[in-house]
Amino acid sequence: MPCERKQLRYGHSEGHTEVCFDDTGKYIVTCGNDGDVRIWEGMDDDDPKFITVGEKAYSLALKKGKLVTASSNNTVQIHTFPDGDPDGILTRFTTNATHVTFNSSGSRVAAGSSDFMVKVVEVSDSSKQKTLRGHEAPVLSVTFDPKDEFLASASCDGSVVVWNIEEQTQLISWPLLQKTNDVSNAKSLCRLAWQPRTGKFIAVPVETKVQLYERGTWDHVSTLSDDLLTQPINVVAWSPCGQFLAAGSVGGSLTVWDVNSKLCVERQKHEKGFTVCGLAWHPSGSQIVFTDTEGCLSLLDGLNTSSSNAEPTKAAAKKPAREYDDLFDDDDDRLMDEGLSDTNSPVKKPVAGDDDDDDDFLMPSTGRVRNRGAILDDENSLDTGSLRLGQDKFGDDDDTGSAVMPPAAPLVPLRPVYEGPMPTPPQKAFQPGSTPAHLTHRFMMWNSVGIVRGYNDEQDNAIDVEFHDTAVHHAMHLTNSLGHTISDLSQEAVLLACPSTDELASKLQCLHFSSWDTNKEWMVDLPQGEDVRALCLGQGWAAVATNALMLRLFSIGGVQREIFSLLGPVVCMVGHGEQLLIVYHRATGFDGEQALGVQLLQFGRRKRQLISGEPLPLSHRSYLSWLGFTAEGTPCYVDSEGVVRMLNRSLGNTWTPVCNTRETCKSKSDHFWVVGVHENPQQLRCIPCKGSRYPPTLPRPAVGILPFKLPLCQTGTEKGQMEEQFLRSVLFHNHYSFLSSSGYEIDEDGQTQSQKEQQELLMKMFALSCKLDREFRCVELAEMMTQNVVTLAIRYASRSRRMALAQRLSEIALEKANQIQEEEQEEQEEEPQYSRRTSGYGQSESAGGRYSSRCNQEEEEEQGEELREEEEAQEMETEEAETRRRVNPFAKEAGSLVEPSLTPIGKVGRANPFKVSTGKPSAPSGQPRATNILDSMTSSRKSAPLSGSTGKPSKGPVLKPLAPRPKTKTQSTLLQMTNTKSANKKAQENTEPAAEKQKQPEAPPPASPAENTENKRPKTGFQLWLEENRKTIVADQPDLEETDVIKEAMGRFRTLSAEERLSWTERAKGQSGEAADLKKRKRAEGGGGGGGGVENENENGQAEADETSAKRKKSLDPSSKLSAFAFNKN
Repeated sequence: MPCERKQLRYGHSEGHTEVCFDDTGKYIVTCGNDGDVRIWEGMDDDDPKFITVGEKAYSLALKKGKLVTASSNNTVQIHTFPDGDPDGILTRFTTNATHVTFNSSGSRVAAGSSDFMVKVVEVSDSSKQKTLRGHEAPVLSVTFDPKDEFLASASCDGSVVVWNIEEQTQLISWPLLQKTNDVSNAKSLCRLAWQPRTGKFIAVPVETKVQLYERGTWDHVSTLSDDLLTQPINVVAWSPCGQFLAAGSVGGSLTVWDVNSKLCVERQKHEKGFTVCGLAWHPSGSQIVFTDTEGCLSLLDGLNTSSSNAEPTKAAAKKPAREYDDLFDDDDDRLMDEGLSDTNSPVKKPVAGDDDDDDDFLMPSTGRVRNRGAILDDENSLDTGSLRLGQDKFGDDDDTGSAVMPPAAPLVPLRPVYEGPMPTPPQKAFQPGSTPAHLTHRFMMWNSVGIVRGYNDEQDNAIDVEFHDTAVHHAMHLTNSLGHTISDLSQEAVLLACPSTDELASKLQCLHFSSWDTNKEWMVDLPQGEDVRALCLGQGWAAVATNALMLRLFSIGGVQREIFSLLGPVVCMVGHGEQLLIVYHRATGFDGEQALGVQLLQFGRRKRQLISGEPLPLSHRSYLSWLGFTAEGTPCYVDSEGVVRMLNRSLGNTWTPVCNTRETCKSKSDHFWVVGVHENPQQLRCIPCKGSRYPPTLPRPAVGILPFKLPLCQTGTEKGQMEEQFLRSVLFHNHYSFLSSSGYEIDEDGQTQSQKEQQELLMKMFALSCKLDREFRCVELAEMMTQNVVTLAIRYASRSRRMALAQRLSEIALEKANQIQEEEQEEQEEEPQYSRRTSGYGQSESAGGRYSSRCNQEEEEEQGEELREEEEAQEMETEEAETRRRVNPFAKEAGSLVEPSLTPIGKVGRANPFKVSTGKPSAPSGQPRATNILDSMTSSRKSAPLSGSTGKPSKGPVLKPLAPRPKTKTQSTLLQMTNTKSANKKAQENTEPAAEKQKQPEAPPPASPAENTENKRPKTGFQLWLEENRKTIVADQPDLEETDVIKEAMGRFRTLSAEERLSWTERAKGQSGEAADLKKRKRAEGGGGGGGGVENENENGQAEADETSAKRKKSLDPSSKLSAFAFNKN
């Protein structure tokens, strides 16, 4: 009994669902947990009529235009059918009714309830009721004897009882079931069924078997079982002829037995393994409809029960082959239309081309092949005796492969049995953004340009084209005389295609509305036997994929440009700009999986294939439901489980899941129908569909917007959220690099903004990792930062007293600076006009020189602000912070402009810190400057110790804390210190939280004292105070070295009141005005001035020589460098 299982569809919200056919078999009627009764005109009805009967509907029955339902308000209601008008309440219980059923004539209704009672009510007069009392627990099910004498009921008390209706008495009670306290806890619903017509047997599902009891004697006569049934049977139903019994089980198994032979003639498995809780035969006996506990509805079609009659023994053998073949006449349009054959049947010869295994694609993963052309079959294994459709002569299909034979027949050899995974029906080709072709009113295309609607009803066969932006083109109404079924729409044209007929070839029609000439339409006939399966439009081209595994490329004006073979049958195809994305079947999938492949081509001046036949990843047991490009040109797709995936070009063209629309759905039957994706802003544009996978054309659906969310771990935590935001930001801004490499103009502001956003997130993650004492993780994050942001990270680490971390970060900063310099050198070689850029950081290790530090001001201000807020606990008084800011050689003043140093700078604002130059400064460029506070620190391997405040210069010049430059000229370098012993001693003191260390004076890399003239820099208030009080300090403590003098002076200066310190600062400002003007004039003339606190105006080049000689004497300790800015708040 070969049959086809239709695809599952959602009917109700999850929960118990029941189903029945009406008397004619035209309608399928379901009720469910949402309180609705839905009336479906077939499995493809996407807009079923519904009647709301209560908060929940537990059971329904339908007969002779009367629909009876048991709902959650403890009533049994009656409605007219199919109109659905309320027709009163039949009866009430004290709790909800659990099951209702009609008798064979439709004159009575029986209902069982959770209050242990069963009532039998006359439909014509509901006052005539009989109540059957005797159960000791909620009633599970009820069923009428076809002759209307008896009624059987099953209950949670474990009993199955037969009642005499008229006398309201129990005739017999069988203790067959497991006792429970409520229907919801029962292992099985135990839906009893009385054989129609004769009423000879009553079927009782008990565990994994069905027990048959004889009417009248009430004796147990036989058991129907199947070795593959492992879970309890929930519901049983007789075929209208009374010869077959269908059962649905908790595990999702569907089994059909021939009751006369007691053989299993059909096995199916629910495609998702949900519990079957509703089962009904079509009045013709050719279909079984079933529902599950998740609210889904499905159908078994093509069941052949019509050959069964009272004496079929000889008739079956003589049955003509044509009648058997009639089963498959309607199957041409099926998913697999090649091979539904039954090579086992003695009455049917294998048809040429029909002997492949495609029919078994429809078999669930029960691990068994039914009696219908096994994959391992051959002509010698035909079992001529085993399939006589007669009584007691059905071929057995259990695991032994044995057969029940006619008495005279000899034993046949055992058949081989295939027990591997089952093939999946390949999904049909579809057009993304369209609704199914069988609908009379449908969307042929909905994309970012507009909407194409198709109408095919009695009045009209037409196509309407509507544009979201009417500036592109006005709306169009086209008569669809050719019967176009596939469409695409772009800013330039509408592309339509129709399938071939017996007389006409498949045609491609293009309405090129953007053409500047008067002929705006062209049409092409495809070769004989070739049908369009998918089509799409790009910029200046149209592509068509056909069933001959061919792709034909046309220009938008109709010139045939390319033709090539596809790698497999096309599933769908989309275009965007110069890109063409094709998805096809690369192989047969198994166990519900689709095996799809993807090809991505780019037609530019140089045509190339970006992805060549890679597998397309899908969710488990899902299929492709939408394919497209983002508005920015990145391929993406959606599968039937609602997972949206996008191409990650930066990771070798892998596919990253960026959203799961199912997480936003309120009910399992709801879906989102995607119509577009945008990367900037990040939006998934889709239409919410309640209880369906796609929207109706009327009323016009509203488009909603869903956010993206990468399925990272622990996104409930702060760390997980920031990681998800960062990764998403990186992924959604990959298109900038692709577009620029493809020669498109890009939005540089947007790109800059995205980079800034990513760096801010990295900095936040860095701060979080610092708080969690995850220093290794901090370094990993720093590797991803730009040089500017590493600088901020170093500052943050130093303030957090994490000197080891800060040191590692300084090495990273140095590496990044070197990389930048190398890139710069390459640019220099390519662009001679930038030849004045100085040679790279290669000198840093030998020269130990001074880096010029320079920041992208905006970025540093914003991020610095955030850091300052986090560090408020460590904040000192405002005036002290201001003083520190002025004297810290690493600090950038928040308000200062980005000013070029006197070292020539390339267009990206980077400078060689070592080279002493007399060149003129370049103008500040609009690009962000690279910044590195640790520019002046060499890597630990070749650096020399540097003290926290200052070292002792070799020639003992008087060292003063450096005065800041005027605010617009802030630059800084790190000093070279010479006395190794005192430096090391100071390095150990760096860990003290002494704020004095923030005001390091700078010494020139060993240069003559004469060069350190005071008038080179404006003085700070502290310098003025130190000049006047130096003698006092030296007199108090004559044995102090210069370093300690300054340290002592800092301590004393801090003890002054805020007003006193402010007055010194004001005095210093008064003195510094002239110096600043002088400095500006010097800069304008291209005079000396180094990149920092100490002037390196080396008129005679003396300093360079001194630097080199000093280098031999010193070895700098990097940790001491860090202390130099350890407490700088800026």
